[in-house]
Amino acid sequence: MTTLRNSAIALLILAIAFFATLYSRYGGGKPYQDLSTAPLIDKSQLEVVLAYPENIGNVAVAPDGRVFFTVHPESRPTGTKLLEFDKGKFRAFPSDAAQSELFDAVMGVKIDAQGRLWTLDHGQHGSGKTRLMAFDIRTGKTTFDYVFPKDVAPLGSFLQDLNVDAKGERVYIADVSFWRKQPGLVVVNTQTQQSWRALTGDPSVRPQDWIVRNPTKDMVFLGGILALKPGVDGIALSRDGKQLFYAAMTHNTLYSIPVDAIDTPEKAATAAQAIKAIGRKPLNDGLATDDQGNILITDVEHGGVARMAPDGKLTTLIRDDARIRWADALSFGPDGYLYIADSAIPDQMLQSKAHMQSKAPYYIYRFKPGIAGAPGQ
Repeated sequence: MTTLRNSAIALLILAIAFFATLYSRYGGGKPYQDLSTAPLIDKSQLEVVLAYPENIGNVAVAPDGRVFFTVHPESRPTGTKLLEFDKGKFRAFPSDAAQSELFDAVMGVKIDAQGRLWTLDHGQHGSGKTRLMAFDIRTGKTTFDYVFPKDVAPLGSFLQDLNVDAKGERVYIADVSFWRKQPGLVVVNTQTQQSWRALTGDPSVRPQDWIVRNPTKDMVFLGGILALKPGVDGIALSRDGKQLFYAAMTHNTLYSIPVDAIDTPEKAATAAQAIKAIGRKPLNDGLATDDQGNILITDVEHGGVARMAPDGKLTTLIRDDARIRWADALSFGPDGYLYIADSAIPDQMLQSKAHMQSKAPYYIYRFKPGIAGAPGQ
């Protein structure tokens, strides 16, 4: 009996130590301030673009109005993972037959000025192949295919949002690194097929100690032992291509860095000195930039989109927390519309497939923010 009692005590101590370690690394947090203002655009102007039975990831809209989107990899999809929506119909892109060969955990999508759809696959948090691809949106043919080396996309990385420069020569990527806790930026030179990291672990890309309080649920799990506190998530290029804006989801500040400061591995090693703080922001996911130099920022706590002026002034454009469960990715489309992918993270993260199905459908919305931007970005 004594031996059994001692074994039980030892197991209890180990369990307490294990959960204490989990809490210290992934738990805790405090509420964040509501920075939203009175919306400039009434929520009645928010239009449903499409409804889909599975959780949506990111979105990119072509100049001709075709909507490309991913099924969110955290929802554990088993079927089609990248789709095109056109004239009221869904189809697998580039084809049904190519899906299983091309995609594992595809998330980020962007369309460049040459009419190529870029896709980013995080390879199940770096456990498989982290892969960057580009496709001609007219023909579906692959025009670029690159698998990241493990020193750039290691186990526990989460490369998921991307931007492409005007010539398609540089791709800029955010590594959220939720599990590894080493977030940073990744740059790809598509001409040389080389990639490198920048700002890994810098305070500007790391999460702060905030809890995301979404109308669906507070993003804490296992009684608060785990909390969703991602690192750098949204990134966006300025219209002239000279500045990269970026933000960690659970961080209070939006930052920028000149692309020249990270355009080679040697420069990236000392890039921290070029960082500039732009202004206070909501807890966010995706970013976009418009033609007047503003940065558009999703607000995951309040179902909205905010606009930050170049001087850091923050204004809420639209807000509908009854309809938008998680404002994820942004993409400008034609005719002045801004598209919002609602990934409904609270209804998929650590949830059963039965729960996800019960909360379907999932939506992409759009509205006119009053200022245009380049389609696909």
